[in-house]
Amino acid sequence: MAFKAKSAAETKAADLASALIRIADREGAPLNVGVDQLRQGNPRLTPLAIGQTFRKHRDSLDAALAERGYVLVDYADQGPGRGMEFEIATA
Repeated sequence: MAFKAKSAAETKAADLASALIRIADREGAPLNVGVDQLRQGNPRLTPLAIGQTFRKHRDSLDAALAERGYVLVDYADQGPGRGMEFEIATA
Protein backbone atom coordinates (compact mmCIF):
# COMPACT_ATOMS: atom_id res chain seq x y z
CA MET A 1 0.00 0.00 0.00
CA ALA A 2 1.46 3.34 -1.04
CA PHE A 3 1.82 6.28 1.31
CA LYS A 4 -0.68 9.06 0.65
CA ALA A 5 0.21 12.46 2.01
CA LYS A 6 -2.51 14.29 3.88
CA SER A 7 -3.78 17.57 2.52
CA ALA A 8 -3.56 20.70 4.66
CA ALA A 9 -7.30 20.48 5.29
CA GLU A 10 -7.02 16.87 6.48
CA THR A 11 -4.18 17.86 8.80
CA LYS A 12 -6.28 20.71 10.26
CA ALA A 13 -9.16 18.27 10.79
CA ALA A 14 -6.86 15.93 12.68
CA ASP A 15 -5.53 18.87 14.72
CA LEU A 16 -9.06 20.01 15.58
CA ALA A 17 -10.14 16.50 16.56
CA SER A 18 -7.10 15.96 18.77
CA ALA A 19 -7.60 19.35 20.45
CA LEU A 20 -11.25 18.54 21.18
CA ILE A 21 -10.31 15.11 22.53
CA ARG A 22 -7.53 16.50 24.77
CA ILE A 23 -9.93 19.06 26.27
CA ALA A 24 -12.67 16.45 26.77
CA ASP A 25 -10.19 14.04 28.40
CA ARG A 26 -8.90 16.76 30.71
CA GLU A 27 -12.21 18.36 31.72
CA GLY A 28 -14.61 15.46 31.29
CA ALA A 29 -17.77 15.31 29.22
CA PRO A 30 -20.35 16.76 28.78
CA LEU A 31 -18.77 20.12 28.10
CA ASN A 32 -18.81 23.14 25.82
CA VAL A 33 -15.55 24.04 24.09
CA GLY A 34 -14.97 27.53 22.72
CA VAL A 35 -12.45 28.85 20.24
CA ASP A 36 -10.20 30.28 22.94
CA GLN A 37 -9.74 26.86 24.54
CA LEU A 38 -8.93 25.32 21.16
CA ARG A 39 -6.42 28.04 20.31
CA GLN A 40 -4.60 27.59 23.62
CA GLY A 41 -3.86 24.01 22.64
CA ASN A 42 -3.08 24.74 18.99
CA PRO A 43 -2.54 28.34 17.80
CA ARG A 44 -2.88 27.22 14.16
CA LEU A 45 -6.61 26.68 14.74
CA THR A 46 -7.93 30.09 13.81
CA PRO A 47 -11.69 30.74 13.93
CA LEU A 48 -11.83 30.66 10.12
CA ALA A 49 -9.93 27.36 9.97
CA ILE A 50 -12.13 25.84 12.68
CA GLY A 51 -15.35 26.76 10.86
CA GLN A 52 -14.14 25.57 7.48
CA THR A 53 -12.73 22.36 8.91
CA PHE A 54 -15.96 21.58 10.71
CA ARG A 55 -18.07 22.11 7.59
CA LYS A 56 -15.79 20.15 5.24
CA HIS A 57 -14.60 17.33 7.52
CA ARG A 58 -17.46 16.74 9.95
CA ASP A 59 -17.37 13.00 9.29
CA SER A 60 -13.70 12.63 10.24
CA LEU A 61 -14.24 14.73 13.39
CA ASP A 62 -17.18 12.55 14.39
CA ALA A 63 -15.15 9.38 13.75
CA ALA A 64 -12.16 10.59 15.79
CA LEU A 65 -14.39 11.58 18.72
CA ALA A 66 -16.29 8.27 18.55
CA GLU A 67 -13.02 6.31 18.78
CA ARG A 68 -12.45 7.91 22.19
CA GLY A 69 -16.05 7.52 23.38
CA TYR A 70 -17.26 11.06 22.70
CA VAL A 71 -19.95 12.46 20.45
CA LEU A 72 -20.30 15.94 18.98
CA VAL A 73 -23.77 17.03 20.08
CA ASP A 74 -23.87 20.53 18.63
CA TYR A 75 -21.79 23.21 16.95
CA ALA A 76 -22.84 26.84 17.18
CA ASP A 77 -21.26 29.60 15.11
CA GLN A 78 -22.53 33.02 16.08
CA GLY A 79 -20.57 34.81 13.35
CA PRO A 80 -17.43 36.95 13.29
CA GLY A 81 -16.50 38.32 16.69
CA ARG A 82 -19.40 36.59 18.45
CA GLY A 83 -17.86 33.19 19.01
CA MET A 84 -18.32 29.57 18.16
CA GLU A 85 -18.70 26.62 20.44
CA PHE A 86 -18.68 22.83 20.29
CA GLU A 87 -20.83 20.77 22.65
CA ILE A 88 -19.35 17.36 23.41
CA ALA A 89 -20.89 14.49 25.39
CA THR A 90 -20.01 10.88 26.12
CA ALA A 91 -21.21 8.35 23.58
